[in-house]
Amino acid sequence: MRRRLRGAIGVLALGALAACSSGSSSGKAVTPNSRVATPNANGCLPAPKLVSKMAQFPAAPALQIDRTTYTARIVTNCGTIIVSLDGKHAPQTVNSFAFLAKSSFFNDTPCHRLTTSGIYVLQCGDPSGSGSGGPGYTIPDENLAHATYPAGTLAMANTGSPHTGGSQFFIVYRDSTSGLSPLYTPFGHITSGLDVLKKIAAAGSKPPGDGAPVQPVAIESVGVTKG
Repeated sequence: MRRRLRGAIGVLALGALAACSSGSSSGKAVTPNSRVATPNANGCLPAPKLVSKMAQFPAAPALQIDRTTYTARIVTNCGTIIVSLDGKHAPQTVNSFAFLAKSSFFNDTPCHRLTTSGIYVLQCGDPSGSGSGGPGYTIPDENLAHATYPAGTLAMANTGSPHTGGSQFFIVYRDSTSGLSPLYTPFGHITSGLDVLKKIAAAGSKPPGDGAPVQPVAIESVGVTKG
């Protein structure tokens, strides 16, 4: 099922990235994960080799978090994004996100969609990069009463039907001119790293307006801690 975002301008279809070991003439050891490249004009390193198989789980995880604030550290090849997660108002969503992070589900996965017209989001969380992948389970919608999506919002993507969130999420990098309908669980906000997203967005999408980021973006790891 394709994950969709519905805004005031209608439904937008979803758009459809290698570290290696080497010797060193200086005699210093180089580990397999060492990065020898320098950032490009967008502030990005080459994307890591992507996962070849998407993990699947039989059911959504049991609630194990407290209804409080958590912090997510999303490391990408273009920089690190820090997000405050709202466990009070979206406990099932934060619980699932933390579970998937702990399970390394997001590691070495692409951010497959960038919108640059009307709504301004970077969408990630699908290891397949197709826009239709997920963890094998769905979670209920939460925190939708009076939901808004200003710049810095972290929210769940879905199929357009209620309670169809899985692993895909989007981050709003700019206030949207057309607005988003309150259909997507907002479960966090960026506290650091919005500049990373703006640099990615500045490179554009293919096709223009809504598609894959021209600058390849991959999540290298996600960590979630309490507080």
